[in-house]
Amino acid sequence: MIILRKIGSIAAVLAGAWLCLRWFEWKSLYYPDRKMDELPSDAGLEYEEVWFVAEDGTRLHGWWIPHPEARGTVIHLHGNAGNISSRIWIAADLNRLKLNVFLFDWRGYGLSRGLPREKGLYRDARAAYEVVRAKYDDAEYPPVILHGQSLGGAVAAQLALDKPCRGLIIESSFSSVPDMARVMYPALPAVLIRSRFDTASKMPKLKIPVIVAHSRTDDLVPYEQGRKIFEAANEPKTFCELSGGHNEAGWHTGGEYWSAIEKFAVAVFPPENR
Repeated sequence: MIILRKIGSIAAVLAGAWLCLRWFEWKSLYYPDRKMDELPSDAGLEYEEVWFVAEDGTRLHGWWIPHPEARGTVIHLHGNAGNISSRIWIAADLNRLKLNVFLFDWRGYGLSRGLPREKGLYRDARAAYEVVRAKYDDAEYPPVILHGQSLGGAVAAQLALDKPCRGLIIESSFSSVPDMARVMYPALPAVLIRSRFDTASKMPKLKIPVIVAHSRTDDLVPYEQGRKIFEAANEPKTFCELSGGHNEAGWHTGGEYWSAIEKFAVAVFPPENR
């Protein structure tokens, strides 16, 4: 009886430790914000509020921001913090390139329901793609570019494998969660990490044009991980070196990246193929 009690106590401790580890991993990956601070109309953008449903029934929320002379569409996949209300400026910039933009929130972010998990985010991205496909009368191959920032870059790489698209832009993203864990928590055995978000391993499977952008002074995701993603990608590919920290770097901190995006949009959406 005493032995059984000891076994039960040990099992309870192990179960508690496992749950704490899972909670710690979740908290390290996701920083959702439910509060919506702005609307696209605050930036002078016409938009349509979109409610849609992921494969598992989770109700999601997004904004469709059209351009009257659109050459194609960008699906923006945001990072692990905040929500789409802090990404309106991204839509405004891309819209000026004669691009429709679809901003949407992961489950658990903004007005989207549910709780974020890796498989769930992949489902959300596929559902967002179907929203855009419907805008093109359910065309099998709608003219789409994927733009993923940080965590969103990992999901964008998976979506590019799951659905046909014209191009992929990965900005300030990590090569995988285990790679990040080795940097942030070197004492934690990688075998204990459940989430993968393995961006680098997906790149060799993609046969589309790619831009990878990363800052040497990124204070969260090491520059080397951006280079690892780039080196794993097939041609045609472009690497853009950014400046500033993880939350500051972008096309607004230097002209090279924005210029590359402008050329990218023209190359993947040529006038004769619209």
